Amino acid sequence: MSYLEATNDLYKEAALTPDVGLCCTTNPIWELPGLKIPKIMQEMNYGCGSTVHARDLANNPKMLYVGVGGGMELLQFSYFNRQKNGVMGVDVVDEMLEASRKNFKEAEAQNDWFKSEFVDLKKGDAMNLPVEDNSIDVAAQNCLFNIFKADDLKKAIAEMYRVLKPHGRLVMSDPTCEQPMNDELRNDDRLRALCLSGSLPIADYVKALTDAGFGTIEIRARKPYRILDPKHYPTDDLIYIESIEVAAIKDPMPADGPCIFTGKAAIYYGDDDYFDDKLGHVLLKNQPLAVCDKTAGALASLGRDDIFISKSTFHYDGGGCC
Repeated sequence: MSYLEATNDLYKEAALTPDVGLCCTTNPIWELPGLKIPKIMQEMNYGCGSTVHARDLANNPKMLYVGVGGGMELLQFSYFNRQKNGVMGVDVVDEMLEASRKNFKEAEAQNDWFKSEFVDLKKGDAMNLPVEDNSIDVAAQNCLFNIFKADDLKKAIAEMYRVLKPHGRLVMSDPTCEQPMNDELRNDDRLRALCLSGSLPIADYVKALTDAGFGTIEIRARKPYRILDPKHYPTDDLIYIESIEVAAIKDPMPADGPCIFTGKAAIYYGDDDYFDDKLGHVLLKNQPLAVCDKTAGALASLGRDDIFISKSTFHYDGGGCC
């Protein structure tokens, strides 16, 4: 049995018998005016964060969600796009698609504004999406890509890039791990399916996105997730896993490399009212400016004693140098 078959079996079971402890997210459920999320959707929230960000969802974007779970985030996306087939959900597991259809009926009963026809559910593979080129404004996946091994991950990211419109964005949440894992953990199909042993370091995760052509990367959140300890897992060392929320934007790739925002800021505190680096970055006196890692490096290389560059906070909320 391949690791993908093991994954399909696991989520087939989770569709037929909801498993509240399958994934553990510390994100609160979105409380929006008029939005009620059925309990069954919350129980089937098999994610490690959130991919729903209001600033991504203005002007009725066409949305794609891969790996539908119990349909909770599809319902949340529909809140922002109340049009027939405005949101597309793709999953390879028949039972999960059927569970979502059933859950949408419950959502209709609890939300006067919601109709099941707002969501177009399709069977499909993340590595071969049933979606036209350049047709999606916002694509999302939650706790799915970390399951894939390197070659399959490359294919899945390339598919997301293909279906996005220019300047469209791929919004994701996945577990990450900065510590090395032994081969026994890496090759355990069930632990990979459980979104544990496939966790990559953040730098490797980001590189996979920029290698696909995404010109702008935003690290929006980084949170504690799970522990793999020697008592319960085949490891000699305690391994700490975090979840991150990331947006990869289909911007043109800059000539000097991608703009990667990891939550750094630059603050000018010199004698003048502002500092202008003549490259498009103006720092007002004592006013922090969010900067990508590339700009932070360029400013630091100037060797000035009146510009402070903060460390990465791994929380970026928009604006800044690019």
